[in-house]
Amino acid sequence: MNRKIFAVIMILAMVLLIPLYALAAAPMETVETGVNKVLATLKDPGFKAKSKDVQVAELTKVISTIFDFDELSKRTLGKGWRSMNDAQRKEFVDLFTELLQGVYADRLLAYSDQKVIFDKENMIKQGQAEVQSYLQTADGKKIPLFYRLTDKSGSWKVYDVIIEGVSMVKNYRTQFREILSKDSPEKLLEILRSKVGKA
Repeated sequence: MNRKIFAVIMILAMVLLIPLYALAAAPMETVETGVNKVLATLKDPGFKAKSKDVQVAELTKVISTIFDFDELSKRTLGKGWRSMNDAQRKEFVDLFTELLQGVYADRLLAYSDQKVIFDKENMIKQGQAEVQSYLQTADGKKIPLFYRLTDKSGSWKVYDVIIEGVSMVKNYRTQFREILSKDSPEKLLEILRSKVGKA
């Protein structure tokens, strides 16, 4: 009797878990869906007719659904994360998120119908993946554009972008590490405030 009950419970558990796996998008699907949504927005004639501020706001909204800015911020600061208190960490994430969204929105607005080719998905380790894609220019050149993702937030989100071998996280980490080696976390926050117009 106990074995039968156990078997029924196991079957029910498996059936209940199936929808959860079905709903969880794979890393490649997550990136491809997000990128295609951005490209569709950029190509929309109605979007092109809007002011730059409105365009940036709309692109920022899409970008925020693809990126895990909390994870990205922690990885960018590295050891510097431990030197901040909770309030400073929260402000850093908010400011850095706003800065990156603005930078990416500006770059996306410069897009001119280049083709994006999605190549393959690699699992780096448990909970981390890399999606490899290429931006193909008009002359046929392929620019490597790799996305690193984590599923810590419950769904796959981007925490780093590697363009032609250069990691966005490592690039900013080098800049922030230089600042923190000479000044306090408050100085770094002050610099970020000025960059996003909140000084």
